[in-house]
Amino acid sequence: MKKFFFILICFFTIKASATHIVGGEMIYDDLGAGNYRLTLKIYRDCSVTAPFDGLPGSGSGPAYVTVYDAMSNLIGVFDIGAPIITVVPPAINNPCILTPNNICVEQGIYTTTLNLPPIAGGYYLIYQRCCRNNTILNIVTPGFVGSTYYTHIPGPEAVAANNSPRFTNLPPIFVCNGLKFTFNHSATDPDGDQLVYSICPPFQGLDGCCPTLNTSPNVTSPQCPSPPAFCPTEAPPPPYLPVIFQAPYNSAYPIASNPAFSINPTTGVLVGTPNLNGQWVFGVCVQEFRNNQLINTHYRDFQINVVTCSVTVLSVIPDQPSKCMGNSFHFGNQSIGGTEFNWDFGDPTTNADTSHLVNPNYTYADTGSYVVTLIANPGKPCADTTQKTFYVYPPLDISFPPNPKQCFKGNAFNFSVTGTFLANTTYSWNFSSAASPGTSTLQNPTSITYTNAGLYYVKLIAKQSACIDSFIDTVRVVGRPIAKISNLPTSLCNPATVAFSNGSSCDLPMTYFWQFSNGNTSTLFEPTQIFTPTGVYGVTLSAITTSLCIDTNAVSVTNVTVNPSPYAGFTFSPQVTSIFDPEITINSNASFDVLYWQYLFGDGTGSSFPYEKHTYQDYGDYLIEQFVTNKFGCRDTIRQVVRILPEYRFWIPNAFTPDENLLNDYFMPIAIGVVNYEFDIFDRWGEKLFSTKNPKQGWNGFYKGSECKQDTYVWRITFKNVVNEKDEVHYGHVTLLKNL
Repeated sequence: MKKFFFILICFFTIKASATHIVGGEMIYDDLGAGNYRLTLKIYRDCSVTAPFDGLPGSGSGPAYVTVYDAMSNLIGVFDIGAPIITVVPPAINNPCILTPNNICVEQGIYTTTLNLPPIAGGYYLIYQRCCRNNTILNIVTPGFVGSTYYTHIPGPEAVAANNSPRFTNLPPIFVCNGLKFTFNHSATDPDGDQLVYSICPPFQGLDGCCPTLNTSPNVTSPQCPSPPAFCPTEAPPPPYLPVIFQAPYNSAYPIASNPAFSINPTTGVLVGTPNLNGQWVFGVCVQEFRNNQLINTHYRDFQINVVTCSVTVLSVIPDQPSKCMGNSFHFGNQSIGGTEFNWDFGDPTTNADTSHLVNPNYTYADTGSYVVTLIANPGKPCADTTQKTFYVYPPLDISFPPNPKQCFKGNAFNFSVTGTFLANTTYSWNFSSAASPGTSTLQNPTSITYTNAGLYYVKLIAKQSACIDSFIDTVRVVGRPIAKISNLPTSLCNPATVAFSNGSSCDLPMTYFWQFSNGNTSTLFEPTQIFTPTGVYGVTLSAITTSLCIDTNAVSVTNVTVNPSPYAGFTFSPQVTSIFDPEITINSNASFDVLYWQYLFGDGTGSSFPYEKHTYQDYGDYLIEQFVTNKFGCRDTIRQVVRILPEYRFWIPNAFTPDENLLNDYFMPIAIGVVNYEFDIFDRWGEKLFSTKNPKQGWNGFYKGSECKQDTYVWRITFKNVVNEKDEVHYGHVTLLKNL
């Protein structure tokens, strides 16, 4: 036994998972004298926790119907009593499909008589409730959405009397997913009015805060995050909001299916093949016309579930791979559970078009379409029949040979159809909009020319009886070579070194010939040339093809201007000096056409003046650079070195007075021209009181934050003399004096 998915039309849901309204509709009958028998059908899960409205002792409130006139004036709110409850039998009328045993849906039918005297515009009768199943897939927040079932009694200006349509059949409890679902959803009309069917959206109703009329807000329900102060005592008048569908679903495509569900507007036959597990809310409308005037619309709202069913026998013929396979067929058989088979190949010319084989062969005498019938387990209690239309036409398989590429100049392409086809086959060629002609219906069109070079798609479509085949290939039209000199600056500085960029293009290999107005030539792809002296120069590039399409294309540039360059120059003095006299005087002797100067002195500083005095802060050799620019933006640079010689001096006092009077408060030697400097102070017992490697830091007479006493202290200084490049060590005494 093979498992399939099935659709449960809820009306019908699984007992363990749903406790909500799953469908309903409202019907009325005109009894005369302004009296109407109202019938409300409500379908909901079998559940003691969610009983029908109006059941005595159930704890549920009454079932109320609200009545309005056409101007939305409230006529009244009517208690329609208790329902008659029956269990909907889970039958699908197919012995080959096993009925699931966990399905239970109850039908509650309320019947009451209302006296509604004839008035203009008639009456609207409304019943509202909450809530739907929270697991519905095709609407937004389904567990918070209720239902509205209503009907309209037209006024005497429209019709003298009317009875509403009523559906003939209840939807079946389940149908199998993946199998075509066909259901007669037609209705009858006691008045013989014309009925038109459509799939339509269900309406919203009450919510989780107030699931019924005339009750207290349900403040503890998770379906009521913001309870109102009170609940309504009557339903509002129409119109009503439809449910909000969850994309990609909508009122025209309410359930996942392929092909999609649709309803015949005349017969009411609903067809479709569902293909996804889950619950789906669904609506069917019946418009009632009399004398071509719409007088009422009857609504049915129901729910669909996808669960699993078991199919014991299923007759399945696989689809025909192609309509053009010739006259001989080998029929596949994908049936389930069958042990015996009857085939009828639908050939009206013979009675010998049958077989009992599992996978028979049959050859048709003529072309056309034939309805093939397969019965699995014929004559047995559990048999299944399926039919499928097969098309018998000669094979059609077309193509055309590839065309070699052609030169743009004088191009003319010829095409011819090859493959398997009949003499009466018709053709449609499309050569693209760049072709002349762009289309053709000939079998073998010739002299097709293209107005531009490029790669073009050519499409051929062939039609033979009911068969269509197509083939696509490309043709290449080779254009002329295009010579291009890319990114060439037109303003240069003397002497100008130019690395030429070649942007030439062609579908074929090319050679190149460069000609320069200075008399030079080159065959390189991208040559380099030096243009001097100043003046205007030209260059010509020829791109040449020598295979298939022999051609030459040239491009010239005649405005390459080489501008004069400035000359940098400066003098400075002294060229060698001491750190004791480090000022340097700089004078420019650059060419007269210079507009802008810039000096870099090698010590991180610079200047933009042609004449400058600069003082160095340390000894060393410094590179002085001069950059000059003229009005054409041409530049020149020159560099020279100035030498600042070091000097050596060392002097140290023999006493100091750290009394914070800003006079002689620090004991600090003066050391010039030294490196690797280290200065230490010791007391008479050899304890180090102070140490530094900074020649500009002295001792303030403190040790560990306390003043040292008046005494004589020992100092030691070590450093390297940068003049003679020798290491030196000096010792001595210093007296710390205090003013008493």
